[in-house]
Amino acid sequence: MDIVEIKIGLIDEDTAQPRYQFDEDALQELMNSIEELGLLSPIKVRPTDGGRYKIIYGNRRYKACKTLGRETIPCIVSNATDEMEIYLEQIAENLTREGFSPIEEAEAFHKLLNDPKFRSSTKFLSGKLGKTEAYIKNKCELLKFGNAVRKLIVAGSEIRKDKLTEDQLLPLKDLPMEYRDTLALTFARDETPVTDIKRIAKLFKDESISDGLKSKLLYKSGYELLETWSTFEHNRKERAKQEALRAEQARRAAEEAARDDGDDEENGDPDSGKTKEPAAPKEPAIQGKLRKLASSLPPHAPLADAVASSVEAIPPEEREPFARSVDEWIGNLEKHLEEWRRIRESLSTSASAGH
Repeated sequence: MDIVEIKIGLIDEDTAQPRYQFDEDALQELMNSIEELGLLSPIKVRPTDGGRYKIIYGNRRYKACKTLGRETIPCIVSNATDEMEIYLEQIAENLTREGFSPIEEAEAFHKLLNDPKFRSSTKFLSGKLGKTEAYIKNKCELLKFGNAVRKLIVAGSEIRKDKLTEDQLLPLKDLPMEYRDTLALTFARDETPVTDIKRIAKLFKDESISDGLKSKLLYKSGYELLETWSTFEHNRKERAKQEALRAEQARRAAEEAARDDGDDEENGDPDSGKTKEPAAPKEPAIQGKLRKLASSLPPHAPLADAVASSVEAIPPEEREPFARSVDEWIGNLEKHLEEWRRIRESLSTSASAGH
């Protein structure tokens, strides 16, 4: 592969190439290196009209040499003319370099997938660039965010103030725009960890929470949003426990009713006109009923302060349905108590009559 020295004045940058963001500090470091050691790696160019050349890759090295006042720069001259192959080569080269931002990658992939000149598929790009289809699709998801968010996106996984990583943004990609960008900017400001963002995203995907309440939550900090998620999650689990308890009580009641019907048939139902031979003495049905109820009712224990005070965290729109559930439960208990108080009075009356 021949390397030739070409006058910098004859070389033009490719304004359509994938990489356009250049960190000034990194560029200064490169200039210092070139002054001390020279340019260690040539750039790649292709001939254009009028004896000029256009850069395929190496824009940053070209900028550094031009700023240093170098008259020539070592180049590899390519005769490639296929726009697709040139653009793929530019992406492949930049993927190996530091400073190629996730948003630049996303825009490059989107261009290859949607520009009429290319119209590629993710499968084709995956094979050409050595990246998985999921990698390419996830990068393109970053383009769902607005410009204010895109400017904060950085490579890597380190959480930094006023910056956003790809991992921080992907949990938000399916949220409506009115939530997505506002939350992203909040998480950048508050340096919110990815695990917390995933939890908060579930809060905004919960269809049982009204849009009005979600809009109010947007004014909270990342920490406050996490606390809100924790409260909602606690209440959800408590509701699930109550529903499971009611279902279990209904199941036991159905089984008890079935057993009572069986006892009636065994002892003979007076209304049916059928009788059976007297059975051997056994426990009266009322005693069995009490024993089974007592075994199904847990011993009383005062509600913990944290549980009792969590009622304040129930959203206003959920308080009335919750109050109805409490009323229903209390009503059932009162009916049980009324029946068993009659039994207790009957026992007291019988005991008095026996003396």
